[in-house]
Amino acid sequence: MLAEGSSAPDFQLGSFSLSSALSRGPVLLAFFKISCPTCQLTFPFLRRLGERAGAGAPQLITISQDDASGTAQFQGRFGPDEPALLDLKPYAVSNLYQIRNVPTLYLIETDGRISMAVAGFSKAHLEKLGVVFRQDEPVPAMRPG
Repeated sequence: MLAEGSSAPDFQLGSFSLSSALSRGPVLLAFFKISCPTCQLTFPFLRRLGERAGAGAPQLITISQDDASGTAQFQGRFGPDEPALLDLKPYAVSNLYQIRNVPTLYLIETDGRISMAVAGFSKAHLEKLGVVFRQDEPVPAMRPG
């Protein structure tokens, strides 16, 4: 996967352009597959992040490696309200970002620099993004993707 501190490659999926999104503020890219149990754990917390989006919160952009129908069902159950971008085979954007496991999250600053890169579930990284965990929810510190 791309390392923190490296430059995020620009890409376009449908009408979405990373460079255009970065002109409006930082972007959190979240790559996933609908069959991935760790994605199913992670995405409800990303939904919380999306719900509190506002001043200082990064724009959450989810990128699915699955078809539109399955992705829409996944998003309805686990993910944020915004539709996911589709990176279908041969996974051009996933390969550009050297995705080997999902979920993979990249926080990209407005200058195009990757300030956070994490594969799998990491409670500490999600807390840094502003996700709030309730005391009564059993949340693992980490889970590989």
